[in-house]
Amino acid sequence: MSFLHQLKQQARALQSEQGGQQQGQEANMAATEAACKIVWNYFTELPRQLNVIEPAAVQLGLDSKTPWPNMKQTDFRFDARKKRLRDKEVFDYLALGWRLAPREGEPLQGRVSVNFPPDLERVQRRLHAGHVVHERQEQRHPESNALLAIIFEYEMAARASVMVTPDHDNLVLKFRLGCVGGMEVVNTSVPAAQLNGAVLDELARLIVGEPSRFL
Repeated sequence: MSFLHQLKQQARALQSEQGGQQQGQEANMAATEAACKIVWNYFTELPRQLNVIEPAAVQLGLDSKTPWPNMKQTDFRFDARKKRLRDKEVFDYLALGWRLAPREGEPLQGRVSVNFPPDLERVQRRLHAGHVVHERQEQRHPESNALLAIIFEYEMAARASVMVTPDHDNLVLKFRLGCVGGMEVVNTSVPAAQLNGAVLDELARLIVGEPSRFL
C-alpha cells in the first residue's frame, strides 16, 4: 500500500468522524431549540394572565427589622433574542421580567445600617437580586475616622426576572431566577428532553407564591 493511499484512508476516517460529530451537534441543537420553543409559547401567554391577576409578592425586606409593605407583582414582560451558532439562527436567551411594587400607594423610602461583614454581604446580595434603587453612605467616627457602619437608603420596590439560557451543545436550559420567591438569585438547569408544560407550570406556581416543585 502506497503512502498516498494511507493518507487517503486517514482522511476518509477523519471525514467520517467529523460528519458523525456534526450530525450529533445538529441533533442536540434541534432538540434544544424545540425546548426553547416550549418556553417561548408559555412565556408569551403567561404575562397576559399575570398582568390581570397581579399576584401578591412574598414578604420582602433587606433585613428582619424593616419589613416592606404588602407588595404586588405587576408589569410582566417577555423578551427573547437569537444568535448565530454554526451558521444557524438559534435562541440566545428567553427572559421574563416584572416589577415588585406596593399594593397601595407609591414606594416608601427605607434605611438600613450594617456594621458586620455577614450583614453587609446579605444586604448587598438582596439589593442586587432585586435591582433595588439605593444610595450607599459610610458612617465614620468623627475623631479617628474609623468606619462605624454602612448605611443604605433605598426605595421599597424591586424587579424580578427569569432568564433562560440554552446550552445547545449539552442539551440543557439554564434558568436564572432573580427575586423570585425571595430576595435572592437562584440558578438551576433543566435537560432539554425534560422541559415541558408541566415543568413550566411549576415555575409559574413558584412565581405566584404557590407550593412548587420547580427547584
